[in-house]
Amino acid sequence: MLDRAVRALEDAHAASSDFDLNPDVALPEGRKLRPAGVLIAVEKTGDDWFIYLTKRSSALKHHPGQVAFPGGKQDDGDTDIAATALREAQEEIGLPSANVTVLGELPFHETVTSFRVTPVLARVDTAFDIMREPGEVDEVFTVPLSHVLDPTNFLVQSRRWQGRQRSYYVVPYGPYYIWGATARILRGWADAVHNL
Repeated sequence: MLDRAVRALEDAHAASSDFDLNPDVALPEGRKLRPAGVLIAVEKTGDDWFIYLTKRSSALKHHPGQVAFPGGKQDDGDTDIAATALREAQEEIGLPSANVTVLGELPFHETVTSFRVTPVLARVDTAFDIMREPGEVDEVFTVPLSHVLDPTNFLVQSRRWQGRQRSYYVVPYGPYYIWGATARILRGWADAVHNL
C-alpha cells in the first residue's frame, strides 16, 4: 500500500485549492500566498499503514476543533518546506525529526486563508511517545491509510460561508469529521493512487 502511495506522488501534478468545488467564487486579485508545510506521517502497525492527524484546540483563533495534519507556516529559519513540516510535527505531536524518513511531497494546496500548503509525506521509522502541544492540539489520532486513499470514502458536502453556499470534500472516519483542506489534500492523493 505505501509503495503504491509513494509512486502516486510522481503522478500527482495538479495543485489543489479550497475553491476547487466552487467555480463561482473568484480568487482574490493580487493575493499573496504564505508558504506552509504539513506532515503526512505514516506508520506501519501490524499489517496496515496509518496516518497521524490532529484535532486542533477549540481555543485557537483559526480553525478551532478542526481535523488537520501537523503543520504550520514556514519560518525564516526553516531550510525548506520539509523542515517546516518536520519542525511543526515535533512541536505539535512530539514526533522527533530524526525518527522519520521523508518520502516526497504532494502538490501544494491553496487555502481560503491565503496559505500555499505543501504536504510532505514521511514514514515514521520507530514508535514514538505522542506529546501533544496542549495550546494547539486537543487530540492526536490515526486513520488507516487505506481509508483515506479510497476515493469512494469521500463525500461532497456544503454549508453557507460568507453569505454563499460553499462545497467541500469530507472523508469521515469513526467519530472524526475530516473536511476542508485536509480532506482536499487527501482526495488529490487518493485520485493519484487510484489512477496508477
